[in-house]
Amino acid sequence: MLEISNNVQLADSEVELSAIRAQGAGGQNVNKVSSAVHLRFDIGASSLPAFYKERLLALRDSRITEGGVVVIKAQRYRTQEQNRADALERLVELIRSVTKVEKARRPTRPTLASKTRRLEGKTRRGAIKAGRGRVDF
Repeated sequence: MLEISNNVQLADSEVELSAIRAQGAGGQNVNKVSSAVHLRFDIGASSLPAFYKERLLALRDSRITEGGVVVIKAQRYRTQEQNRADALERLVELIRSVTKVEKARRPTRPTLASKTRRLEGKTRRGAIKAGRGRVDF
């Protein structure tokens, strides 16, 4: 069971894990051993609450396909067990990220003091530039 929150869990059968060969450098080990893990998770067919499903499907993430399947490839570590744990942790992190509701931004107005400082700075800069003109004796 994957623990998402206190009252939301995912069954292991909902997550499809398969071992594949890792990419990149590593020599003979990388060519022979299937240590990378490919995780697939179908959002629509899962037992997640509707709130989670809607937010996940609306998420603009390259790991989510158009069909609503989360695809995570974990190949950071040398062993399959570590990569499996990494992939599952990244899935849980992705699902938890949609539960955080961003606080709405309230527009603020500049204070009178900050407006005054800005205008004084502009006046000072203008005086410096005016002093660069041609000098008349």
